[in-house]
Amino acid sequence: MGTAMFPLGAVLFPHTPLALRIFEERYLVMLGMLLDEVDPEFGVVLIERGTETGGGDQRFTLGTMARLSHVVPQAGQMSIVARGEQRFEIVRWLDDAPYPRAEVRALPDLEWTDALAPLLDEAERIVRRVLGRAREFGATRWDPDVELSEEPLERAWQIAAIAPLGELDQMELLRSPTMGGLLRATVDLTLAAEPLLGDPVPDGVIVVMDEDDAEDED
Repeated sequence: MGTAMFPLGAVLFPHTPLALRIFEERYLVMLGMLLDEVDPEFGVVLIERGTETGGGDQRFTLGTMARLSHVVPQAGQMSIVARGEQRFEIVRWLDDAPYPRAEVRALPDLEWTDALAPLLDEAERIVRRVLGRAREFGATRWDPDVELSEEPLERAWQIAAIAPLGELDQMELLRSPTMGGLLRATVDLTLAAEPLLGDPVPDGVIVVMDEDDAEDED
């Protein structure tokens, strides 16, 4: 049967909340199937070309599993909240009917060592500073004072998630083979993005790391 997949125009990181409003029929069908499972999960991949609605999109082959935690019915749609879990790579895409599905292979979790603590602190300091500057030039998805996990591995992924970067840079972070590589790349890409902060930015929303208050859109 394969793993249920939700291609999005955004990157989902491990240990990071995801909020969606689902209104497209195929994803309502998928949600109904997930709600029959004891531990409902679906895969999230970034759309490489195309749009989130209507199908026919091209997708990246690396993604993150999302564990469903809240479902709120609304008029003609469903609002859900999920949380990023383990990374995976696509082995093979299956038929999209009745909703996107794929065979996936789980990727190993990154390993944390206490020797990385100074690099974690540096990455957080730089990301929060640049995120604060980004807020001066327009709406940002994350509040620069967002509260993060106390657990260092989760915190590292969340720092990568809130960095004010484009989707391709975020995909580079998601591909990181080591925790040290993730933190160093987060620092380097965030500093490289800082001079571009004055460029026009698309409309966005401010959300917080608390999954009950996070907000995104299908």
